Amino acid sequence: MLSALENWMLYHPVPASEDWIDPGAYNLKAQDVELHTADGTRLHAWWCPVENATDDKVAGALLYCHGNAGNLSHRAFAIPNWQRSLHLPVLIFDYPGYGKSAGKPSEKQCYAAADAAYDWLTQTKGVPGDQILIYGGSLGGGVAVDLASRRPHRALILAKTFTSIPDVGQSIYPWLPVRWVMRNRFDNLSKIGQCRRPVFIAHGTADGLVPFPLAQKLYEAANEPKRFFILEGRDHNDILPPEMFLELRQFLES
Repeated sequence: MLSALENWMLYHPVPASEDWIDPGAYNLKAQDVELHTADGTRLHAWWCPVENATDDKVAGALLYCHGNAGNLSHRAFAIPNWQRSLHLPVLIFDYPGYGKSAGKPSEKQCYAAADAAYDWLTQTKGVPGDQILIYGGSLGGGVAVDLASRRPHRALILAKTFTSIPDVGQSIYPWLPVRWVMRNRFDNLSKIGQCRRPVFIAHGTADGLVPFPLAQKLYEAANEPKRFFILEGRDHNDILPPEMFLELRQFLES
């Protein structure tokens, strides 16, 4: 039963027809972008330039890999924080089946979506690969780590993420053989050592979904330079605080 319902339990996409937030509600200027995976699946993304930006060559950008629920419009409130803190434009994309994207989500398809977004940044916008910050939150951390293990980037930023999805599942269902039956792996622990650029990890001590020790273990496996920012007393769905963005900026500047 657990195996049969795995994708239903892991992925919680919300189509745009069911719930969609206008970026203008958060004074976010977002441009619709159409992406395509290698197999031709059509994806939707937002390109969010910084204020007063031109269409000239972009020197750097943040690639935003969101979590397992909702769609990219539900992150509209958070994008301005990244823009102001890092002074960079943001490309956020939806996985297959999310928002306005076609297809169905799977681990393989999530990776393919990240590749399509990365290729758009480098090929269409001309952003140098080594100037792309790759951010992953929650499930998006698994997408971000995989991408960072294979593609050039400036730094890898993770928040509320894990060693692997089976590890998270085992913590939720300790009496079941989750590690044996799960097909979706998102095995960050085996890939983080292949990420050769700076790594910044933030995690809440009161995270009720992804246990704090999993983030600690992932951080220990990461290469230097790295930074672990503890979100004291914060749960999984709590908003990232201003002090984390300040710490991140200082880390990147150093």
